[in-house]
Amino acid sequence: MKSIFDNVSKECSKIVTNAYSTSFSMATKMLSESIRQDIYNIYGFVRFADEIVDTFHNYDKEKLFKEFELSLENALNDKISLNPILNSFQETFHNYNIDRGLVDAFMNSMRLDLHKKDYLTEQEYKDYIYGSADVVGLMCLKVFVKGDSIKYNELKDSAMRLGSAFQKVNFLRDLKADFEDLNRTYFPNTDLNHLDEVSKQAIIADIDNDFSEGLKGIKRLPLEARFGVFMAYRYYNKLLQKLKNTPAIEIKTARIRVPNYKKIELLTRSYVKYQLNLL
Repeated sequence: MKSIFDNVSKECSKIVTNAYSTSFSMATKMLSESIRQDIYNIYGFVRFADEIVDTFHNYDKEKLFKEFELSLENALNDKISLNPILNSFQETFHNYNIDRGLVDAFMNSMRLDLHKKDYLTEQEYKDYIYGSADVVGLMCLKVFVKGDSIKYNELKDSAMRLGSAFQKVNFLRDLKADFEDLNRTYFPNTDLNHLDEVSKQAIIADIDNDFSEGLKGIKRLPLEARFGVFMAYRYYNKLLQKLKNTPAIEIKTARIRVPNYKKIELLTRSYVKYQLNLL
């Protein structure tokens, strides 16, 4: 029975989410059960594409990416795939009428990671973030509003700003790994060999602006999604606070993280704020 295969596919996407990101999986658990699985399905898809370009160093990444891209194309066209991650994603894609342009933009940014090492202009930087993060937020937004086009368009800009904020925090947190291990630099007009407090604070101010706009959208999300997204916002904001308090020289030598016990504490405090309508 195909329903069994579909259930197995969805379980695979959930396993991928839980295995790769404790913070994202924790936030996803705070979503309504009616939309939770679809977010797992989106995350599984974007995580697999990202893993190809970021971690499979002993394999032909270009070949693997092309195979994944072809499998994605077939999954979206045929409405089925023997790759369980793509099978679950295509179901969400079709159920919520997700714009194909969002998927293509994401894959374009992932493709850049195969070869592009430097982002020298603001436009290159913005284009990459749009494809690697903003569109993921927009895919999730389609689920959050259950395909309502009017609500989607009202919240679109805020969702993109929140996605940008999350990605920029990741860039700053992963500065050492991206620069030393992958030889990538995402921040334009920034000398990562001599990152100073002025440059760091400029990056953080930009992220703060994105978070401010993103929070406005969170407050207007449907109830089924609001607390889960607020939880993700709180986690990344906490991470940003740690980065603010970390000297620039240390950011380049260590990966800043929020310990699991702090995440639990953050969850409790976030729930209290949410219940008291203090978002």
